[in-house]
Amino acid sequence: MLRYVRQGKCVVRLKGGDPCIFGRGGEEADWLRARNVEVELVNGITAGLAGATQCGISLTLRGISRGVTLVTAHTQDDSSLNWQALAQTGTTLVVYMGVAKLAEIRDSLLAGGLAAQTPVAMIENASLPQQRECRSSLADMQRDAASFQLKSPAILVIGAVAAVDQAEMTDWLQTQASVG
Repeated sequence: MLRYVRQGKCVVRLKGGDPCIFGRGGEEADWLRARNVEVELVNGITAGLAGATQCGISLTLRGISRGVTLVTAHTQDDSSLNWQALAQTGTTLVVYMGVAKLAEIRDSLLAGGLAAQTPVAMIENASLPQQRECRSSLADMQRDAASFQLKSPAILVIGAVAAVDQAEMTDWLQTQASVG
């Protein structure tokens, strides 16, 4: 980008989704600004929101989920998130770049107290014409992802809002109320 700017060209760096939600748009902008290049960032809609909406999932839902937490399972230093703490938030979890870590995510969220039957939606190629989705549960997501042949890029939507339909969500919530 810098080379073309120095040649006097107008440069556009087009990213899918929102450039500042796990897209390194902020890092790239800072790098260019440090080299005296004027930068304009244009908001997009991140895959976690767009994919969920296209699958009919409201990430927040009155009486079900008061919030949403966006996290990435892939970090620059390969450190692990505190999945157990995330399990305690009571929010819908949207996990980016988690396909290779399904077992770790499942085991850690279960250890953190999420129910094995917590609904999960796995959305491949979110908001693209080739978008595919697989509904599962926390306990079964790794097995179901394998049979579905889930591939990156994909997001995971974890929480009651990911139930296949309203009736399933109601059943799941009633089960949780009787357990806890």
